[in-house]
Amino acid sequence: MQLEALFKQPQALPAIPKIVHELIDSFNSEDVSIDDIAKKLAADPVLSARLLRLANSAYYHVSRSVGTVNDAISMLGFVTVRTLVISSGLTGGYKAMPGMDLSAFWRYSMHTAAVAGWLAKKSGVNGDMAFTVGLMHGIGQLVMHSGMPEQMLHLDKLASPMDPRRIDMETTSFGYSFATVGAELASKWRFPVEFANAIKHFPDPLANEAFDIASGVIHLSVWRARAEHNKLTAEEMAATVPTEVCKKLGIAPEVLLSEMPPLSELAEGLEAMLG
Repeated sequence: MQLEALFKQPQALPAIPKIVHELIDSFNSEDVSIDDIAKKLAADPVLSARLLRLANSAYYHVSRSVGTVNDAISMLGFVTVRTLVISSGLTGGYKAMPGMDLSAFWRYSMHTAAVAGWLAKKSGVNGDMAFTVGLMHGIGQLVMHSGMPEQMLHLDKLASPMDPRRIDMETTSFGYSFATVGAELASKWRFPVEFANAIKHFPDPLANEAFDIASGVIHLSVWRARAEHNKLTAEEMAATVPTEVCKKLGIAPEVLLSEMPPLSELAEGLEAMLG
């Protein structure tokens, strides 16, 4: 199926609340009315409940309990609240998926987001952007499974969605991969161009003429989250750490292998996003 045809399949795209689209649009607007957004958020019981659970979770370890949307904005800041609401909206966008374990997929994506947020501090990338891109870097898998289930289930039998060979197999079969699809979705939804670029180039950031730091951060984060998902041993991790990307980012491989907290600690509290 051609990429354009895939996006014309009504069931392919995630169903996300209007307020999430408004928050994505706020990236492109100088004069965002935070009060207006807070009111709309408070009127969405599912998203506001998830936001408050997240704001009170171990991930943010705030000093006092967060009781309202306005509390969350004043304690975490609008940018972080926007990140959390968009992320929660995305995770609720598909209710069921042929051939995909959605809870395992989102757990892996949350691990990627948590690692990306942590690595962002080491590499000078915006942490909220890294977190959001980390969470949505794999969403093209869901678009493809929804829009062309038979072809994707056939590929799943040959290599699971978490298999390192998967991107090449998709590109050979369709002429594009889930990374291309995710980048296209980010563009269609009017995320900033650097979000789409990071998703598009994360599989091979060194192939890009000008090295994009955010793509490199996501590449390392995906490697680390997949190592967790595939239960790699310490020896296997040391043997597969992407050393060339580390070098480009100025991050020693030891940072990933021994300095970084365990993923259970790094992502603690994020499962509140799944409601």
